[in-house]
Amino acid sequence: MTQTIGNPGSWLAQAFGLAGRHAARSTQNLGGVEVAAPPRIRELTAEDLRESLEAGWRDFQACRTDVMFLVLLYPIIGLVLAVSAHHLSLIPLIFPMIAGFALLGPVTAVGVYEISRRREEGEDIGWLGALKVLERPRFAAIVVMGLYLAVIFCLWLVLAAHLYGITLGPDMPASPGAFIDSLMTGPGLLMIVLGCGIGGVFALTVLATSVVSFPLLLDRSVGLPMAVQTSLRVTRQNPKVILTWGAIVTAGLVLGSLPFLLGLVIVLPVLGHATWHLYRRAVV
Repeated sequence: MTQTIGNPGSWLAQAFGLAGRHAARSTQNLGGVEVAAPPRIRELTAEDLRESLEAGWRDFQACRTDVMFLVLLYPIIGLVLAVSAHHLSLIPLIFPMIAGFALLGPVTAVGVYEISRRREEGEDIGWLGALKVLERPRFAAIVVMGLYLAVIFCLWLVLAAHLYGITLGPDMPASPGAFIDSLMTGPGLLMIVLGCGIGGVFALTVLATSVVSFPLLLDRSVGLPMAVQTSLRVTRQNPKVILTWGAIVTAGLVLGSLPFLLGLVIVLPVLGHATWHLYRRAVV
């Protein structure tokens, strides 16, 4: 009996599409009244990236144990996804699950942003202090933004499943070795190229909409629409710097995934702290 990836994915796509449209309508009521003037945007340089990374490393050193505790769940979840996919014979989705899970990075780093914010203010930076993010006035907007990233992640998995179906599918490979061998064929290489292209579009979308939106919601009295608009403005005004930042994040996540995603315990908090400091340099 052969296994295929089919109708469940289509059903999930429709369900998440409806949820996404509902969430989009709901955001207009989140975050209170928008401030009269949108935040001002600074022009960023490569020096800002370097200084943000250095500041992120200093924050990590100042509260290493607390931050590592907060982000330890990330590699664990990634490993669970991979093991689950293998157990369910969804071998072709193992890599899309691990790679796509990075799309959730901005929301998983919210606690790290809060630690950097509290350190700036001279407040408690322990893990209990980081949980104070739950008391931030715009936490509901942060939750909705997190749901948006979850929808993006699920849509990526749906498309990855359908991409496998039209290239190497619909039958599942007999073993992981057989799947790896199939990647060296014409259809396998086509799937890799198309998958990287589609994944890049998803990654750029998440980068543009979230590069400063989460820190901004933590820091200022703005609603979700303005936070996302500000993030898009930062990206539009500084395309080269933001794309470079995206490349740095991608390289960091790839390196942090070795071995067995454990390096993410260090890479994620450093990138999270650095993102906070990049936000400070980008938004006035």
